[in-house]
Amino acid sequence: QVSAALRAGRVSATELCQRCLSRIKSTGFLNAYISVAEQAALRQAEESEKRHSRGQPLGVLDGVPVAVKDNFNTAGIETTCASNMLKGYVSPYNATVVQKLLDQGAVLLGKTNLDEFAMGSGSTDGVFGPVRNPWSYSRQYKEKSTPNSHSEDKDSNWVITGGSSGGSAAAVSSLTCFAALGSDTGGSTRNPAAHCGVVGLKPTYGLISRHGLIPLVNSMDVPGILTRCVDDAAVVLGSLAGHDPRDSTTVQDNFKPFEVPDLADVSKFTIGIPKEYHAPGLSGETLALWAKAADLFKSAGAKVVEVSLPHTRYSIVCYHVLCTAEVASNMARFDGLEYGHRSDVEESTESMYAATRREGFNDVVRGRILSGNYFLLKQNYEKYFVKAQKVRRLIADDFVKVFGSGVDVLLTPTTLSDAAPYREFIRADNRTRSAQDDILTQAVNMAGLPAINVPTALSERGLPIGLQFIGRSFQERQLLTVAKWFEKQVQFPVIELEEVKQHDQGVFKHQKSAASS
Repeated sequence: QVSAALRAGRVSATELCQRCLSRIKSTGFLNAYISVAEQAALRQAEESEKRHSRGQPLGVLDGVPVAVKDNFNTAGIETTCASNMLKGYVSPYNATVVQKLLDQGAVLLGKTNLDEFAMGSGSTDGVFGPVRNPWSYSRQYKEKSTPNSHSEDKDSNWVITGGSSGGSAAAVSSLTCFAALGSDTGGSTRNPAAHCGVVGLKPTYGLISRHGLIPLVNSMDVPGILTRCVDDAAVVLGSLAGHDPRDSTTVQDNFKPFEVPDLADVSKFTIGIPKEYHAPGLSGETLALWAKAADLFKSAGAKVVEVSLPHTRYSIVCYHVLCTAEVASNMARFDGLEYGHRSDVEESTESMYAATRREGFNDVVRGRILSGNYFLLKQNYEKYFVKAQKVRRLIADDFVKVFGSGVDVLLTPTTLSDAAPYREFIRADNRTRSAQDDILTQAVNMAGLPAINVPTALSERGLPIGLQFIGRSFQERQLLTVAKWFEKQVQFPVIELEEVKQHDQGVFKHQKSAASS
């Protein structure tokens, strides 16, 4: 709609950009952005406006404001991964996905907040502080939350966004941009999408280039897409997908962008319900919503069958071993010599390495590095890493068998429940929370399959609950077609944000203007 308005001249790219920048300032208390590239965004908007006036837009995204998670390299804008290790680091190049957005004329507003190096499921562990869920300030949530006489307690009643792409999810949910990029290693796009009431797409591994995405787990990382509807996710996917000579893991075949059809009849589809996803800790509300969604497909004529993915119960342990092993390898590059933070300790090269990493990484990152190196020790390699790789193959084979039996799409919950209050969330350590929160999403990453979160309904507390659709490898069109049909049936409500100007806009002093970019 906004793309059509830009082409028709009903709104100018500059006006649209200014509105979004104003919205970013008025929602600063959410802490969704780490950097806001105001001057660069306005310049990009002015160029877009000139192209539209000539009738020569670069594409559907020309003039559309977008945001990017701060673990994608951006030339001229600081890339921090929400870590002291990379504070002040400015990449000399753009990540492929960022460059593709710019080549389409998209207006890059800034970089969004995350867990440090994307290690977390709450967007609470970054050096710039936690991200607040926009729904914490919605009319829907406030009407159902318990009033508190103490203003300090009232302010702390906010809920988390999920993670680790919580900043991107909050940016889209709070209407500061029309699309945002996240990354998805074990659910880091779908999890915050579910908690923030937006669409979160994890494409098939290899469909979108990882070049310029600072790696967490190379064999599972995928750039994710966050939008407010399924059609928008398809538009962004069409702009980003395809082979990249800089990333040998991308597919060689050309990708043809597609429009998601309006499906009238779902009777030709078979929807699988994996029984193993009745996971411990699944809330009654989420379970009821999952059953209701299955009934919705059944009443519309689709074939709904219970299926089994027997190795799912091993997946979270398997994921932990493989994740930490690759983290240990990837984090080795941050040694204080080439880029990023460097300690002042000068006794020896080795002491400088150790001090740099101690000062630059938080406890979560250091803990994963230690775990990964333990699993990769010569005496442990076969027992842990190799065995986990074998289990990963079994998990992937489970999906192959299910889809081979005639199932088109799997329907599961995305998260165990709605978003937890921040105070409650931080009672458990990062590893415990990640193990709980990734249990329904990370198996998809190990199998390399596409999956999408579709916001489905509000909980009794007035917070979003999403459901996940899992598709066959490289069958994004079919997956998004089913997701769009479902989206149309459920009619998820629009967030009604309370007046944001009453909040202190100066709470988060770190938010800087990347004016020099």
